[in-house]
Amino acid sequence: MNSGDTAWVLMSAALVLFMTPGLALFYGGMVRSKNLLAMLMQNFFSMGLVSVLWAVVGFSLAFGAGHGAGLIGGFDLVGFRHVASQGVPGFSSLAVPALAFAAYQMMFAIITPALITGATADRLKFGGYVAFLGAWVLLVYCPVAHWVFSPDGWLAQRGALDFAGGTVVHINAGIAALAVVLVIGRRRGWPGEAMPPHSLPLTLLGTGILWFGWFGFNAGSALAANGVAAQALMNTQLAAAAGMLGWLVVERIESGHATTLGAASGAVAGLVAITPCAGYVGGLSPVLIGLAAGGVCVVAVRLKFRFGYDDALDVVGVHLVGGILGSLMVGLFADRAVNPAGANGLFAGGGLHLLGEQAIAVGATLAFSFVVSLALAWAVDRTIGLRVGAEAEVEGLDTSLHAESAYAFGAGRML
Repeated sequence: MNSGDTAWVLMSAALVLFMTPGLALFYGGMVRSKNLLAMLMQNFFSMGLVSVLWAVVGFSLAFGAGHGAGLIGGFDLVGFRHVASQGVPGFSSLAVPALAFAAYQMMFAIITPALITGATADRLKFGGYVAFLGAWVLLVYCPVAHWVFSPDGWLAQRGALDFAGGTVVHINAGIAALAVVLVIGRRRGWPGEAMPPHSLPLTLLGTGILWFGWFGFNAGSALAANGVAAQALMNTQLAAAAGMLGWLVVERIESGHATTLGAASGAVAGLVAITPCAGYVGGLSPVLIGLAAGGVCVVAVRLKFRFGYDDALDVVGVHLVGGILGSLMVGLFADRAVNPAGANGLFAGGGLHLLGEQAIAVGATLAFSFVVSLALAWAVDRTIGLRVGAEAEVEGLDTSLHAESAYAFGAGRML
């Protein structure tokens, strides 16, 4: 065990956990005030349910020893049994305690399904969300995490690279979000009725927390306090900055204005796109990746109006499209001079092989996650119900579901 590496991974786990409250504020500022607490609750609840599921069986399904096909782990690590004494299968050179690795990966499992809530904002029934959340983590997230993050996974065995979650987190959650909104339908009044963000300061605060936590998300995935972690941290900063610039340039050309919401969205788009690349690219590659993500994602969010799916807070346009873009760019910019554990992409003389493997990983994640997520959403909707009734939606989810209000201006008595 290396004490410096261990300290960095433990700190990174805390940083990634902090991203979930940041995501709650990022989303919460963009919904109408009557639905703010419901959005915060959905995100915070993931921290509770997913943590317990991860300890009981999720970690074992994602990182336990598989049975040859590389599709899912076994039950050898249920309840973290034997983790401390025997370690994690396939990670023989891990220089941190196995429980530190399990805790770090737990935080990824928490935030990934929380991303979906942005697409379903203003109309998701809490009980249905709870059922979907638990099932999705075990039946979708854990298998895909095993495919890519576990050395035993079939995509990892083929040579696909995903440093910190372009496929496992962003494509996985983004395509699942599309599946769920196709089941629950549009918000009442969308797209004809204006539904502006109620508090952009909250959204910008959430963006800052996400940006801060993302250093643990990406640099922590080196699992050591080393040069690869330093490269990943620098790449994360550059891509976020360039993503903001790319989004704002396109926005200014299109509308004549550079908005605060655009700045926040562009930074997140850059962060999403650099996630799979963070520990594999160097030089000015993160700037190019961020600029591309900002420019492409600002255009991608318009697709919901063309195709008629109500992705309320642009999870599909930012996380799905940004995740696909970043995952494919690994095949272009990856360089073994940056990380010998990676591979050379097209621009580093590696030809098209890695790009092909990245495309296979993207396609497999899209197909599996969409089909299973659609089936889960349909099943929950037909049983428990996944969408609130019309009256509850009009009233607002804060009072109708949680009997609370985010703001109570003037409610106190004068003394």
